[in-house]
Amino acid sequence: MLSLQKEYTLELGNQQLIIKVGGIAPQANATVLCQIGDTVSMGNCTVSPKARAGVDFLPLQLVYQEKFYAGGKIAGSRFRKREGRPGDDYVLLGRVIDRGLRPMIDKNIRKDIQVFCTVLSYDFEHEHDITSGNAANLAVALSDCPCDGPIGMVRVGLIGGELVLNPSRESRLKCDLDMFVTASLERVVMIEAAANQVPEAEVLKAIQFGKKWAQKVARFFDDIQKEIGKPKFALEPVFSNDEAYQYLKDWALPEVSKAIKTHMPKNVRRGIFNRMMEESVAKLKQKYPTAKDATEEQTAESVKLHAYGPSLVDKIVKGEMRRLVLEEGIRMSGRKVDQIRELSAMVDILPNRVHGSALFERGETQGLTTVTLGGPGDKQIVEGMEGEHELRYMHHYNFPPFSVGETSNRLFVGNREIGHGNLAQRGLEPVLPKAETYPYTLRLVTEILSSNGSSSMAAACGSTLALMAAGVPISAPVSAIALGLISDEEKGKYIVLTDLQDEEDFGGDMDFKVCGTAKGITAIQMDIKIKGLPDSVFEEALTRAASGRAEVLKVMLAAIPEPRKEMSPFAPRIETIQIDPADIRLVIGKGGEMIQKITKELGVEIDIEDSGLVFVTSVNGEAMEKAKVWIKSIVEKPEVGKIYKGKVIRIIDGTGAIVEFLPGKDAMIHISELAWGRTEKVEDVLTMGQEVEAKCIEYDAAEGKTRMSLKQMTAPPEGYVPPAPRTFSAGGPPRSGGFGGPRRGPPRR
Repeated sequence: MLSLQKEYTLELGNQQLIIKVGGIAPQANATVLCQIGDTVSMGNCTVSPKARAGVDFLPLQLVYQEKFYAGGKIAGSRFRKREGRPGDDYVLLGRVIDRGLRPMIDKNIRKDIQVFCTVLSYDFEHEHDITSGNAANLAVALSDCPCDGPIGMVRVGLIGGELVLNPSRESRLKCDLDMFVTASLERVVMIEAAANQVPEAEVLKAIQFGKKWAQKVARFFDDIQKEIGKPKFALEPVFSNDEAYQYLKDWALPEVSKAIKTHMPKNVRRGIFNRMMEESVAKLKQKYPTAKDATEEQTAESVKLHAYGPSLVDKIVKGEMRRLVLEEGIRMSGRKVDQIRELSAMVDILPNRVHGSALFERGETQGLTTVTLGGPGDKQIVEGMEGEHELRYMHHYNFPPFSVGETSNRLFVGNREIGHGNLAQRGLEPVLPKAETYPYTLRLVTEILSSNGSSSMAAACGSTLALMAAGVPISAPVSAIALGLISDEEKGKYIVLTDLQDEEDFGGDMDFKVCGTAKGITAIQMDIKIKGLPDSVFEEALTRAASGRAEVLKVMLAAIPEPRKEMSPFAPRIETIQIDPADIRLVIGKGGEMIQKITKELGVEIDIEDSGLVFVTSVNGEAMEKAKVWIKSIVEKPEVGKIYKGKVIRIIDGTGAIVEFLPGKDAMIHISELAWGRTEKVEDVLTMGQEVEAKCIEYDAAEGKTRMSLKQMTAPPEGYVPPAPRTFSAGGPPRSGGFGGPRRGPPRR
């Protein structure tokens, strides 16, 4: 089978993009291997043989599969080594690829289309998202699934002011801009970007740079498709009836147009449209009754026509919404194309037991965002084929069904929620304080309480407000806005809409989301429903987004102008102690005994880095101070001449006593150091458990041994005569027994 494999190579900057087709997974509709360096991904496209009943949308599913073996890892727990549900990073990458493919596939297809992206090998230099995306794009192009294209996908980095094609994993750590661009032979189809406050002009240059290279990939794929691509299957004709459409349009249009132009709540307007959809069935039955003597086939046609009514009303609503924008410049609720809905921002919406909270509203969209502060030990550990990495900042987004006045059995987080939360997270990451100066772990949660479009942008704005309310010293406030597009491609007319709402999203052509500060852009996400956008739209959209963000920011800063200087009294405090890395073992103790003792007794959290930096986290100031004193005493080095308080923990007959003078540290007080006069028995001076003060007279850092003295706490008595030095036999002096004085017994030979 592998002998049937064909290989194609494209020079892509300083990289080679290698495509292999044939011999692998032959029962899929189309399979492609894409390779850059030693990173290899497989893309498979499969289409079900029959249309799914009752479906009125394009049933496309894209699955991005992480394989631990690709990175040479055996990951998972001790009890489970199999890969589970894709992690959030892979869900997000799948969404990026999906958003490029979806507008290119015929929307009238009702057969299930499943596209798999599987990472087979990863060299930790060339990123698997580009190989996976292009493997998927070409697999769909080579399959028999009707689609326009093909499309190519690249990644663009901005490093030191220079644009870089497909930057390596290491280079991306230095990027001020990290952008995905997907393009067809003619236009840009998808954009996704994270940026470090990059000006709009630089972003536009990056889009053009990415478009050029993505189109080179698309042309390469076009040649391959022409050579070995399968013929596309014919689509079933879409049911239509021009006469019925015109009949319902004459009936519905006046009320539809009035509902669009009139300012009213979303649910009221939706109620009008839903009522008209229900009434359309009766209208069509009245206009086109089923004949009593109709055949079975004629009856079926009548039933289909009557059931077609709601779809026709939906088409009438979307058509009138688009016409009003294009011809009259009027949009939902009578808004102008650049008009932002009423804005509202509040902080401290919850008691300060929640470390920071804010409520942001834009029209009927309302998001409640909270901030929870934790210590370094609260970081999330993410494990995958790349190994482990830690997340210090997390944004979780929830979209319950009540936010749109509905009931649903989808009660758990889906891919959409993961995507929206990540977009808001990326928008705020560039302005967060560095971990070196602000070691807190931050978890933000946005609860969408009401939605009429742009809820992810409400989450980003709410994040800024909540962080400032929590006293997190962000470097600049981030505001965000979503833009839409209504187009007439035949006439070449494109109208950009500021502050997109639901009906304009569902019936429009674009959802262009932008987060940023006054200095520049921090995140972009673009979804479109048409097959690409002219370059002029991007410039207008970014310009309009900048002015919209500025307007939103004014309202936000009126609620809270800057980060608070003080945190909630219920938020934990973190203090750091720098210790010698060699002393980490002392703080941890044997089997973790010491660190567990401190945390249990004082109720604090302790995290230690390999550098010796110790983080103590506590909401109790007194406990914090006690923990710091305890840790410092553990690692404190005895100082000769200093007086310490200690406790007798052992008595050695005829030799001396062992005193614990610091946690975990012992010292010997030799019998000769108990008093200036001769001491016959240690017990004459000290007893077990007795607390004493003693002076450090010697410390051996290499051996970790300390000698102390009681007698040297005071001056020798008047007339004191030191004892004469001892004389020894020919065998020499007895060998030292350490700081405990001369060893008893005969000398060793």
